[in-house]
Amino acid sequence: MTRDIDHLHHVGHVVRDMKEGLELYRRLGFRLSPPAYPMLARREGEPPRPFGAANTHANFPRSFVELVSCIDDDRPDQLPADAKGIPLQAPPEHLARITESIRSTVARIAACLARFQGLHILVLTTPDADAAARRLSAEGVGHGGVITIRRPVDTASGTRMEPVRLLELDSPAPGEPGAGQVPEGRLAVAENPAAAVLEAQADLDHPNGAVDLVESVLCVARADLPEVERRYEKYLGRQARADGPARVFNLDGSRVVLVADDDLGALLPGERAPALPAFVAYGVAVRDLGVARRLLEENGFPLKRSASGDLFVPAAAALGAAIVFRESPRLPAR
Repeated sequence: MTRDIDHLHHVGHVVRDMKEGLELYRRLGFRLSPPAYPMLARREGEPPRPFGAANTHANFPRSFVELVSCIDDDRPDQLPADAKGIPLQAPPEHLARITESIRSTVARIAACLARFQGLHILVLTTPDADAAARRLSAEGVGHGGVITIRRPVDTASGTRMEPVRLLELDSPAPGEPGAGQVPEGRLAVAENPAAAVLEAQADLDHPNGAVDLVESVLCVARADLPEVERRYEKYLGRQARADGPARVFNLDGSRVVLVADDDLGALLPGERAPALPAFVAYGVAVRDLGVARRLLEENGFPLKRSASGDLFVPAAAALGAAIVFRESPRLPAR
């Protein structure tokens, strides 16, 4: 198999209240960029106001965790104190189309929250988005082709917008209803950050010592596990290996884990999937697990041990997402 997927790009944690999400992640010891709030004048001549979906990132040198929330038009007081307004400018003739596109995005996020508050997004990295698109097409995986978006990147000199080339999986075309949607949520492949971005983010520091996103855990019904494993073999261009009750796809210093619902408790004691299928957990590598443990305990988080001996904060204490802390490095080579 061609191995053109080499790491996890990011996971997306969808929350009902951005203020609550920010408070949680800061207590967990993550440093977050100011949450970005799109600002749009809904009608010509009106002042711009928050509209659509807000997000923020806990950035690592080559990956990140995204926190996402819908903007409530009826609650202008909901903005966090450090919210950053991002003006969206458009000619009057394009305003209706852009507004509708944003409403479609909000509807997808709202649909996620209707299922459960927690993890709904997984984006993988590739060194060559065009090559990955060709290989996925040959595998029969639907996608919308390679597009370019811009995302904020934290650097020592401040936040800057960087282009990202990506493709949404199982999507007939970019922007169409259901773009990037698979049964478990949104799935996409993004090109690796440029060397300049990696260098600029090399000195990012989180109080918990987190340095990378290293794991995504997907829970499915036992009867569906073989089909989901075959699907991810096509996505990732490699086969899974058995690891206790789980099926594991090893990438370069990270992994995607599949587990049946009745085995989830053996992998992460006490955890139950909020729906099926669902992304139920993610893992970060930390410089010193003892430092991370002390910070989490001091901030009042209950801690458990996974089957592999890693620490994790249960989903019930982290807005629907179990968060695993693993001392770096722990993952086996491919």
